[in-house]
Amino acid sequence: MKLAVHHSCADADTYRAARVKSLFNVSDQATRFDIEAELPGVDEDWQIGVIVGPSGSGKTSLGAAIGPIYDPPWPDGAPIIDAIGPSLPFDQVTGALSAVGLGSVPTWLRPHAILSNGEKFRAMLARLVCEAPELAVVDEFSSVVDRQIACVGAAAFAKAWRRGRGRAVLLSCHYDILDWLQPDWVYDTATGSLERGRLRCRPAIELEIRESDWSHWPLFEPHHYLKLPRMIAARCYVGLIDGQPVAHVAVSTRPGLVEARACRLVIMPEWQGIGVGLRFLNAVCEAWAQGRNRYARPMPTLFHTSHPGLAAALRRARGWTQVSGRLHGELKARSVETLRRSAERGKISGHSPGTGFGGHFRAVQGFRYLLDEGAP
Repeated sequence: MKLAVHHSCADADTYRAARVKSLFNVSDQATRFDIEAELPGVDEDWQIGVIVGPSGSGKTSLGAAIGPIYDPPWPDGAPIIDAIGPSLPFDQVTGALSAVGLGSVPTWLRPHAILSNGEKFRAMLARLVCEAPELAVVDEFSSVVDRQIACVGAAAFAKAWRRGRGRAVLLSCHYDILDWLQPDWVYDTATGSLERGRLRCRPAIELEIRESDWSHWPLFEPHHYLKLPRMIAARCYVGLIDGQPVAHVAVSTRPGLVEARACRLVIMPEWQGIGVGLRFLNAVCEAWAQGRNRYARPMPTLFHTSHPGLAAALRRARGWTQVSGRLHGELKARSVETLRRSAERGKISGHSPGTGFGGHFRAVQGFRYLLDEGAP
């Protein structure tokens, strides 16, 4: 597909314009901009293309020549969970949000206008994945966000986008996202060169896991969707990338040391969407399955979640099997009655029968991790 873009404007004859021309010896060519490029056509086999180059080098002009720039309006005041794919199934929308790294549940309830730049960037990607147009042109891709978020968000988007059949042309002035995107082609407006084929390799991510106490939890707690007391007699595990804490989970045991129970799994928002969470959880559960724990005893691990994206990932993951799927909450009256009887028997001293658990409508799905014979 050969594109030719020619822009021109009237030659200004004002005093300041004439003075600029005189001082800097600018010719009349300043009123013209021309660029030509040979790019892969829509009839060829590709899904992600990138036009990269410095500002003012013609990226947006070439993108607009390919198709309309993707810039959908967002409804005022509506939380993004309602604004994205209003006619689509709920699980498809939450799955797209999780897939592009916006898995923080409280964020789903906020309008687009009050999100941070990083959250707006990922919300836009989730909407694009849900709408799945045959051809989308995205301008200023990753330009307004932190470079860490940009790179991880690019990898998360590429992973989600390739599950469909649409084509996306991303326009960016940043070269650091290319290895994370692994695009099918890259056109550099600075050199006029076209690179075809997925010749780039995503940088390796070294995840270090350390056993710890609850000292790291305050860093992760704001990103957990439940506010509950800390687990009794639990040991915590923290995942680090380049020395920075990015993942957390706590593991305790069930009575009789017959099974471990993992909870409080949190992945920092800037690292969501590229598989770090599942890789981290699998490594911790595999250690317990092989007896590498403080009890030196092999145990399967039970894990519960209400997060639809994580539940779907666990159903697909090797080594996991679903053991429950409660689609309603607990009856609070039953838990209060149980606590009252226990208090009367002296098993719980000073416990008020007015407290207890349950009384919510949170759907909870349970999974069990068994020893993965193929794990190292």
